[in-house]
Amino acid sequence: MHTSFKDFKLSSNIISGLEKQNITVPTEIQSLAIPVGLENKDIIAESYTGSGKTLAFLAPLFEKIDSNKNEMQAIIIAPTHELVMQISNQIILLAQNAELPITSTTIMGEVNIERQIKKLKEKPHILVGTPGRLLDLIKKKKITHQTIKTLIIDEVDNLLEHNEAATLKAILHATPKDKQLCIFSATITPKTSDVILSFMKNEPVILKTASKATLNPNIEHMYLVVDQRDKFETLKKLIAAVAPERALIFLNHSGEIQSIAGKLNYHKLPAAGISGSSTKEERKTALTRFRTGKVKYLVSSDLSARGIDIPEITHIFHLDFPLVANEYLHRAGRTARGNFSGTSICIATEKELAAIRIYEREFKIKIAPKKLFGGELKSL
Repeated sequence: MHTSFKDFKLSSNIISGLEKQNITVPTEIQSLAIPVGLENKDIIAESYTGSGKTLAFLAPLFEKIDSNKNEMQAIIIAPTHELVMQISNQIILLAQNAELPITSTTIMGEVNIERQIKKLKEKPHILVGTPGRLLDLIKKKKITHQTIKTLIIDEVDNLLEHNEAATLKAILHATPKDKQLCIFSATITPKTSDVILSFMKNEPVILKTASKATLNPNIEHMYLVVDQRDKFETLKKLIAAVAPERALIFLNHSGEIQSIAGKLNYHKLPAAGISGSSTKEERKTALTRFRTGKVKYLVSSDLSARGIDIPEITHIFHLDFPLVANEYLHRAGRTARGNFSGTSICIATEKELAAIRIYEREFKIKIAPKKLFGGELKSL
């Protein structure tokens, strides 16, 4: 594994830009993906949530963008508005820090399409968007897809779960055949892999940081067993016991999110809530308040498990137990970003203990039983 970004054929501007973000040592996926990306090869990359996938594809992309050309050169596709904005913010930050005139814009549904068309007339170098709106604007001939040299699909498993395969194929067919195609995800099942390979014209380089879907080893996993009616009170006591710097609280049912956020605020625990029923502006406001530290707790459905990259998140609380293994992976992966550490705590009922054993086997982790005693979290 490389110990410096200087080991790669990256410009001094990009290396300097990363250093300004205090990013000096490449993560494993960055060590694997950056050299291959610079060689313009197609990539299928699988690496745990929080492992640094965004910079693994942005660093080589920045190296290849010709900022002297006033044309669209790359499309990055992501499944949610939150992830689109996360990637976009990283592009803007890296361009500023690296002092490179690389431009970008976001293309998403539920946003004024005329405003997006106006931005496209400026010919940004990189488009970051959700697949439906991107394809719509390609069909309307508002995106000059003939100049696209790189196409990146992030969190492809999530896109395929939501039946976006036909849309992705349509975008791929509309863009030049000789483009570079890079596909990244935390989890790639055999079924997903078959669909992905059907996208590829060339033999891709397969990159994996682990033989199976895995979690960042810097995450500590634990659980408490309580009655369903005692879950919120247990959450309050947990917060008092572990004093998180910043925490995500997950629920399975969107209808309860604002109620839980309201209860936390009532108990002087500053919280905001987001769900699939939140408007784009409501989600943006809540995330901004959380990102800037105006609220310490963000209550969410699994919507936000993809796309939040905030190093200050120290704890994940599962007030409702995640229904499937992959959702546990993506929830827990919101902490311990990069080389940081974090804690994932499930507030479970007796009925959910069997699922804990399944997740332990699936991800080769230990989810340790705990109890609250005397205001402290103790091992059993």
